[in-house]
Amino acid sequence: MDQDTTVAQLIKRLSTCNPDAVVRLAIAPDFPFAHYLGHVVEGRDEDGAEAIFLADGGQQYYLPYPVAAALSWVSDPTEPAPARRRARRSSPPQ
Repeated sequence: MDQDTTVAQLIKRLSTCNPDAVVRLAIAPDFPFAHYLGHVVEGRDEDGAEAIFLADGGQQYYLPYPVAAALSWVSDPTEPAPARRRARRSSPPQ
């Protein structure tokens, strides 16, 4: 999609999707997360043009690997993202 997507273009693109599917925002290509959609607000952009702003409604989870691959946010679409390392619990001071 263009950087300046219109409401009509977004509606046309979404019209091919399952109308019962939930909407998530894919955020941060370097550390991809899925976010809930928050408020939808009409306003004006930095150039004074009429704009619709879709707010981030909070983080849900890591973006599924196949979605990150479809967005070209990962280099190898066949290799899953590495698992996060867990912090080790340190022993209490004696």
